[in-house]
Amino acid sequence: MFGRMAESVRRLLGKPGAVDIRPYTKLLEPIEAREEDLRALDDAELTAKAAELGNAELPYERADLIELCALGREAARRALGERPFDVQLLGVMALLDGHVAEMATGEGKTLTGALAAAGFALRGKRVHVLSVNDYLARRDAEWMRPLYDLLGVAPAWVTEESAPEERRIAYTADVTYASVSEVGFDVLRDRMVTDAGDRVLPAPEVAIVDEADSVLVDEARVPLVLAGAAEAAAADLEMAELVRTLKPRLHYEIDEEGRNVQLTEAGIDEVEKRLGGIDLYDEDDVSVLPRVNLALHAHVLLKRDVHYVVRDGGVRLINESRGRIALLQRWPDGLQAAVEAKEKVEVSETGEVLDSITVQALVVRYPTLAGMTGTAMAVAEQLREFYELEVAQIPSNKPCVREDEADRLYATLEEKEDAVVAEVAEVHATGRPLLIGTQDVAESERLAKRLEGEGLSCSVLNAKNDADEAAIIAEAGKYGAITVSTQMAGRGTDIRLGGSDMADRDRVVEAGGLYVLGYGRYPSSRLDDQLRGRAGRQGDPGKSVFFVSLDDDLVTANVADTSGYTADAEGRVTDPSWLDTVDHAQRVSEGQLLEVHRNTWRYNKLIDVQRGVVLEHREAVLTQGLGDRQLALDCARHHADLIDDVEAGGGDGEAEVARAARLITLYHLDRGWTDHNAFLAELREGIHLRFLGRRDPLDEFNRDAVPAFKGFLDDARARAAETFAETEAADGRIDVSTAGVKRPSMTWTYMVHDHPFSSDLETVVGRLKGKGAGG
Repeated sequence: MFGRMAESVRRLLGKPGAVDIRPYTKLLEPIEAREEDLRALDDAELTAKAAELGNAELPYERADLIELCALGREAARRALGERPFDVQLLGVMALLDGHVAEMATGEGKTLTGALAAAGFALRGKRVHVLSVNDYLARRDAEWMRPLYDLLGVAPAWVTEESAPEERRIAYTADVTYASVSEVGFDVLRDRMVTDAGDRVLPAPEVAIVDEADSVLVDEARVPLVLAGAAEAAAADLEMAELVRTLKPRLHYEIDEEGRNVQLTEAGIDEVEKRLGGIDLYDEDDVSVLPRVNLALHAHVLLKRDVHYVVRDGGVRLINESRGRIALLQRWPDGLQAAVEAKEKVEVSETGEVLDSITVQALVVRYPTLAGMTGTAMAVAEQLREFYELEVAQIPSNKPCVREDEADRLYATLEEKEDAVVAEVAEVHATGRPLLIGTQDVAESERLAKRLEGEGLSCSVLNAKNDADEAAIIAEAGKYGAITVSTQMAGRGTDIRLGGSDMADRDRVVEAGGLYVLGYGRYPSSRLDDQLRGRAGRQGDPGKSVFFVSLDDDLVTANVADTSGYTADAEGRVTDPSWLDTVDHAQRVSEGQLLEVHRNTWRYNKLIDVQRGVVLEHREAVLTQGLGDRQLALDCARHHADLIDDVEAGGGDGEAEVARAARLITLYHLDRGWTDHNAFLAELREGIHLRFLGRRDPLDEFNRDAVPAFKGFLDDARARAAETFAETEAADGRIDVSTAGVKRPSMTWTYMVHDHPFSSDLETVVGRLKGKGAGG
């Protein structure tokens, strides 16, 4: 009664709470009642029964929903040897209602998502199951194929290696598995085609997002980029070598949050002296200071084996929310090149940005959106705010008996590490498998080396060997195993007690199950919970505990004062108020991440509106011949002459001129958007200067961005008319390249890791004000 009242109050106040799943629960009994009858059908009859569900529209009415779940359960039993639990069917119903299903690790989200996808597909909707990486997309599509086949649904998958025609075919399937980034890149490429038949994606209909909190929250602000060939960037080795000689606190200072670094007065003098006595603030040469700042950012704030690794002769970013290599991710070109210069590796290709789309903008294209994850309630507010999604908390199939011990807090990092090693040795002596979660690559390797030095052999899973993750995770539950890992989110593989040797399971259960040890709290409580959730799956025994120190980055970055504590001889701090301080530090971190998400969304709202105007006009040109008709009016005489010239050369005058007009119009639309996009990027980089005048940066951004876009379509049309007037026909064809219409010789895609620092312009103003005050 109280729970119902609390939920009513939450909804009245507009605050997020869990979806009421009792209506779904009431259907479980009639679903089970259908089981015996459906088992009597042969496979062909079962497939025919599923096809009958396509005779109605969404949403599913009660009777059809019961039939769908009953058919899905029987099909899974026959095709996969797995009879879905009741809780998995609850997840299916939640997904079909467009919710995010929160299901604990090991509860069978892959099968739940497949049954929901089949449910949408049987109603005639094309479904994209969006995964976090290519491996999981292909694995899940192939794993679930027998189920789909039995239900009469056609599945497919897309990965980075898929050729354009393979993609086009895959996207015509009823259910297509693909990573979020690959779908986003296909959207961007489709936006640049000059022939409608070259597009690979159909109109978006339904998306089911796996690891929904990671995709919809952690990566929502990540821009996916389509770039066109340009001159390669040069490695700024001079600046990289210069900043190596600068001394912290003397020549530069880092802010309290560790996000910004700037030169001191002594640092400015030293740099100016080293560069031959120049003035860094000379208005006639503003290029030097940004070069210095980029090199300084790369040298001081971006740490090897924390933010990136050097592998295969290049700099590879680490996805901080997953602890793995982000193969297609990079910083904005200037910072990327600065890091490459720092590490003395070949500078990667660069180019101008043709277009971009954030993950959030990508997924909201789908009229129907649903998701599943193990940790959704912690971000329920954001899921509602940004996606209008509600969370359905699905109970576990068996009660969770995992023991979650309170954090163990230590005064210093060294004392924490000593305690961790001692704990690992004690637990390992019992044969109980341990999974130790670390923050980054450097930490995982340092701890592993320390454990090895104590005679505690361990496996390491981090961004340097993530290709071996499935094999490492498969053995993490073995008797006596010790596994040291970076972030476990999105790994996609359960840790089974006993590992691959199921005969060993009893020994592991007797030892207490998997022991999860967190080597420090993460910036988000969800990541803590994802690590904890690796133990105690499907009613298994298990334990979790986090070791924390007042020296941990999470604490030092978000707590002003950590003095005044009392510690015992081992350095342990037991005062509950200090544990509350750690909780506070994590809440501050989560608040900062939420604000970054909100700001990114606010900035991109206007950009998306302007992009929408361009795309609507581009679609009309592409599919309706609008470019041909407009240029015929603007350049009537030349239009008629071109037709005559083409036909005189044996060509089809009307068709050839229409083709040329389309290419010219599309070129100027795309060229104009590329230039406008670059303007908006520069505007946003420098907009925080307005904050110095107590003006809201977002208002200032909109104030400049709106008039800059005014007349965009008229300007593109005028430029197209000028170009069209310069075209000539020869041998029955029109070569538009002779009039300057040239598409990029090559394009490539990547994800931009948002620049984590303030703009160079803000630093310039700060230093200029300092100089003025001293003068």
